[in-house]
Amino acid sequence: MSETLNSPTEIPMPPHVSQDDFKSGMARLAGAVNIVTTDGPSGRAGFTASAVCSVTAEPPTLLVCLNRGSSAAQAFAENSALCVNTVGPKHKDLAMLFGGKTPMDERFEAAEWSAGVTGAPILAEAVVSFDCTITERAVVGSHEVMFCQIHGIAGDAEGPGLAYFARKFHELENGA
Repeated sequence: MSETLNSPTEIPMPPHVSQDDFKSGMARLAGAVNIVTTDGPSGRAGFTASAVCSVTAEPPTLLVCLNRGSSAAQAFAENSALCVNTVGPKHKDLAMLFGGKTPMDERFEAAEWSAGVTGAPILAEAVVSFDCTITERAVVGSHEVMFCQIHGIAGDAEGPGLAYFARKFHELENGA
């Protein structure tokens, strides 16, 4: 039996995608809200990110993208441990602190933290926290992509999630 597939609809593309077009398009790509933290020889630092995703289950690995011009970049470049803390609605204000120009010490003073097996700060009551070591790095344009092997997972399995879409936070109910 033969099947006929329709041709995909062509989307007209400009000859060059501008930074503004790229940023507008990415604003419509929903993502989990994460506070990514590190501690080590270069000190404690953290930032808010939606550019986090799974890579593979064996070995358990995820990736994190960080703007190399950010205030947290040097610490992440020199430390080998990080924790991806996925947050829910109760941490919305904390996500804003970690996403802005607030000094690092003040960011961490605003919440309760513990140290993971890697030494990276784990946020109390995060929806889920992935305690990792950075195993590979790649520079792509303005960002560093960090590939991170997961050594521990903790979190609040009952907690609601938080997504970022259209430049706003959106609360997600837990379907459990």
